[in-house]
Amino acid sequence: MSLTRTIQIGICGFGTVGQGVWKHLERARPELEARLGAKLVLARAAVRDLRKKRDVKIPAAKLTADPLAIATDPKIDIVCELMGGTGLARQVTLAALSAGKIVVSANKALICAHGAEIFATARKHGGHFFFEASVAGGIPLIKALREGLVANRFPLIYGILNGTCNYILTQMEERNAPYAEVLAAAKSLGYAEADESLDVDGWDTAHKASVLTWLAHGLWVKTDRMLVEGISRITPADFKNAATLGYGIKLLAVITRDFAANELSVRIQPTLLPEGNVLANVNGVFNAISVTGDVVGTTLYIGRGAGQDATASAVISDIADAVALLSHGKGAHHMGDVVPAAGTSPRLAPPERIRGRYYVRLSVKDQPGVLARVASVMARHHVSIASVIQNPAEQDGAASLVLTTHESDERAIRATLKNLARLPSVLEPPVLLRIGDFGN
Repeated sequence: MSLTRTIQIGICGFGTVGQGVWKHLERARPELEARLGAKLVLARAAVRDLRKKRDVKIPAAKLTADPLAIATDPKIDIVCELMGGTGLARQVTLAALSAGKIVVSANKALICAHGAEIFATARKHGGHFFFEASVAGGIPLIKALREGLVANRFPLIYGILNGTCNYILTQMEERNAPYAEVLAAAKSLGYAEADESLDVDGWDTAHKASVLTWLAHGLWVKTDRMLVEGISRITPADFKNAATLGYGIKLLAVITRDFAANELSVRIQPTLLPEGNVLANVNGVFNAISVTGDVVGTTLYIGRGAGQDATASAVISDIADAVALLSHGKGAHHMGDVVPAAGTSPRLAPPERIRGRYYVRLSVKDQPGVLARVASVMARHHVSIASVIQNPAEQDGAASLVLTTHESDERAIRATLKNLARLPSVLEPPVLLRIGDFGN
């Protein structure tokens, strides 16, 4: 088969993912070239330190310390932005798109912060932006939403989008180990960064949820407009309590839309999932996403969400689509922004419209009348108690009080927790988990 065109590829950022892309592209190049009908040339790679030794060896002549030189090089057709961050990465992305190039990115933080600007620049200058690797690593979730499920509207998308948190929660449950101990082990294994806050406080998941919300609903929701909570206050006791109630615990992104009211909510929250729910049984560093469409029903996607090979797989998938677009005009569905029909763009639901059931854990003084005072506060805010579990606490003279509620709303439960924390008999801020009644 004759190769009709030569496509030159530049990689900006040559860390774990960048090296994985280079390595696997070189390995798979003959098969990809035969499938795509184009010659693929790995032209250049931008690195921070030209002297640093790397696992993947490439000729020194192909290395540069200036990623903008790759972005603006007229010979390079596809720019892979794999640097991370939102500063220089934004400059590189906009420079390449302004030159009419295709940019392939794995950078969910960049898309969350500057997605509207990125797609506007692509439209203005005839560039294209591909971002399959930005959410859920090796799972082809973005392609599923943009292509396979294009006939659907999505009332519910929820899932595990951060492998670090899922690993930590799995280890806490299986080993009955405290959060701090498991976090330290996760760092030693390379599953958690030295500064773990982006993962465990929920922000990495929030960035990914922002991308999914835009894909599904055409609305950019910044993280400060979401409800974002992390996992650092979960204890082994919470897993025991959850198991008693018939649940497991996962950190979920939950995107819901009420099409009748045209309201949308985006939440990142530790959630009790029924033991029979498929996602409740997805453990370790794996990701899993449930997507409910009004035509297809519920579809599930499970796989590795991070790591060199999983992310490189998604980046190379985008490179293949980009080559097809350049060579044959295929893949034009990637060209456009996600634009809702006139008058259909949703508004964010106010807290009182976000309803659900809740798990509340209180550390209280072990004395008569405490439960009655707690129940009185909850009744004042019209939050109805469904069940109570009482256990001894670690400190003397204290007890652990676990309450589950009937359906309530975010405004009421927030007001309830604020007032519970003020009770003299409550020894520390309450722990709140959601109960995931998703029906599958």
